This record gives sequence, C-alpha cells and structure tokens, in this order.
Amino acid sequence: MSRHVLFLHQNFPGQFPHLAAELVSRGDRVTAIGTATAQAIPGVNLHRYDPRPRAGVPACHGWVADLQTKCIRAEALGELLMQLLEQGLDPDLVIGHPGWGELLMIKDIFPDVPVWHQVELIYQLRDGDTDFDPEFTKPDWRSRTRLRLKRLHQLQALHDLDWGVAPTEFQASTVPSEYRQRLSVIHEGVDTDAIAPRSGSFIQLQKLGLRFQPGDEVVSFVSRSLEPYRGFHSFMRMLPLLQKLRPNAHVIIVGSDGVSYGAPPPGGGSWRQQVLAELAGQLDLNRIHFVGRISHSVLHDLFRVAACHVYLTYPFVLSWSLLEAMSCGTVVIGSSTLPVQEVIEHGRTGLLVDFFDLEAMANCIAGVLAEPAAYRPLGEAARQQVIRRFDLRSVCLPQQLALVDQLINADKH
Repeated sequence: MSRHVLFLHQNFPGQFPHLAAELVSRGDRVTAIGTATAQAIPGVNLHRYDPRPRAGVPACHGWVADLQTKCIRAEALGELLMQLLEQGLDPDLVIGHPGWGELLMIKDIFPDVPVWHQVELIYQLRDGDTDFDPEFTKPDWRSRTRLRLKRLHQLQALHDLDWGVAPTEFQASTVPSEYRQRLSVIHEGVDTDAIAPRSGSFIQLQKLGLRFQPGDEVVSFVSRSLEPYRGFHSFMRMLPLLQKLRPNAHVIIVGSDGVSYGAPPPGGGSWRQQVLAELAGQLDLNRIHFVGRISHSVLHDLFRVAACHVYLTYPFVLSWSLLEAMSCGTVVIGSSTLPVQEVIEHGRTGLLVDFFDLEAMANCIAGVLAEPAAYRPLGEAARQQVIRRFDLRSVCLPQQLALVDQLINADKH
C-alpha cells in the first residue's frame, strides 16, 4: 500500500537524498517543502516557501534574535502547509529537521501524524562545543544565558517528539536522558560503492600547472567553512612546523570563507585572512593551496590522492567528509574529540591527536608522509569500518526504511 511521506527541510534533500529517492522507488508518495535552496529529486513533489516576512523583520531583544528567525520560518512554512492542506495534502508521516524552526508548529497542523525529528545536536550548557576552545570561550553569564535561550526551540521539539533520529552515538548523547527512549541512532549512510579507492585518480590545479597523484606528499583538509569549529586555526598554526619537517609536502585546503557554525572573527573579515595575517612570513604559500568549494567527485579524487587527510572538530556534529575520506581508504589523522573517537580507533583505523597540540599534529602528519606504505593498512581498515557501520545500501537505508514503516504502522493501530 502506498504511503505519503512529507519532508520538511529548508535545504531539501539535506540529510535525506537517498531515503527520499528510495521511498519514491518503492512506490510511496513523497512531498517535500523547502526554501529557494531546496533541490528537486525525481518523483518528489517539491514546494518552496519564502521565510522572509512581507512586513520586514520586527525588532527584538538580541538574546532572542536566533529564536525569532525560527519563529519567522515556522510561520511562513505553516501558512504554506495550510494552503496545501486545502488542496488535499494528507501525509502519513512527516520527516523534518527541527534545527531551523520548521517543526515548531507541526503538531498544531498535523496533531495526529507521526513526526520523525532529525536530531543533529542539542547545545550543551557546559562541556560542549561552546566552551571547548579556551581561545574563544566567553565565561560571562550573558553568554551562558544566550546559549540557554538558543536551546529553547530544540527542547520544545523534544517535548513534541514522536521519534528522533541521530546520526551518531555522540550526537544522540547530547539529547536529555528522558527523551532517549524515543531516539534511534541511524546515520545518513555512505555510498561505499561509489566513494571508494580508484586507481588512476589525480588532482590538477590548472592555474598553477600542478598535478598530484597517489604517492605525492599531499595533505588534505576539508571544511564547509574555514573556521575554528572545524579546527582551521589549529591546522594552519601547525603548518610552519610541518613545512620544516616535510619541505616537499603540499597542502590542499577545501572550504569557503565565512562561518557555518561559530562566530566570525571579532575584527571582521574571514578566519583565513586573520590566520594568514597572524602567520605572515612563517608559511611557504606556494605549497598551500586554497581551492574553495569543489564538486563531490573532485573531493573524492582528492581523498584518493592524499597521503593523509586531517580532520579536526570541536565536540560537535560529525562531518560527512570524514567518513567519505575513510571510505576512499585515506589515512585519516583526526582530533581526539568524542565525535571522532567514535569512528576512529587510534592505531587501527586512523590516528588521533590532541586538537590543540600543534607539535604532535605536525609530527604525526610528517610520520605518515615519510612512510606512507607503513600507514596504508590504517586507510584500508578505515574503509572496512565504514562499510561495516555506515554503508548506505546494506546498513543505513534499510534501517531508515524500517523506521518509516514502523512509525506509519504504529499510527494505524
């Protein structure tokens, strides 16, 4: 029997491209609602809404500005949902991401429809991402109160929770214990058939006339935005020593200026500009290549070419890029923070270093560059780890589909 699944995600498909496509493939009706950035998937009935208030954004206290953006988005989406209800929208299940406020009103519109909340992370008042880095921690009470208020929409979503899905055990651990009995840990999945080692891969920096292939001393670093949350400042500050240790190494840095999670530099500009100014005269910039954002296919070729990939993160959401690097068989050097420790066992599936220990990080990378063959088994073991725990077709997608059926069937009884 065909079911009707409704996805609510401003950047649809977001975490759900494979799940949405598979639901269509098995004959379910699939509707999605997103903003202008939402992308179409064949067979999915996609609607878009504009979250900008027609009368402009009203003034509010600075502490609740973040919550206000969530309320504005919820109101705009709610208006569109009511229009679609009048046109016959009747979902059996709603799948959404509560992070932007798109589920704030969902139980007032669909009180009897089960809702799958994609729970990425609940902000922690202490011992979390916001107080991890002493360089940027603000210990004053106002900062703590702003953080407390930033949790309001997250906690409200948990209060209305039918079922939640977190991608990793670490991310699930940020959910208050009283809600964890309604939470599954299911990753979005990695297509390990497509994202795999491939002979003949190369990376070409055409403007510089450079071409890299496996066996070259290439270090990769990837972050959607080059910012402290993903260790960009630590990585850059480590490079002067690494360049002394390995004078032929090239570093390829993927990511854009701007911020995705943290705050911009206090003096304006980008973190890249700030760190490069701090390190002026200490770096050989001819061997450091900022390539911006690149296509997934090129990114995977970079992983296949790199002698090692460096992944650093605060205690925060685990990046897809880490698992994709592991799936390509790349030797990964990661920060010894909880999200990374969950997927990398030091000395078996990769190497772990202290996020702040620049000397240890440089020596670890230099060791891999000096003896790549000795460390290659770590990359091979990393790929097997991803296949066993995160493979899209054999592990994650079957679990997602089973949960869809479970939630719909439970509502029918």
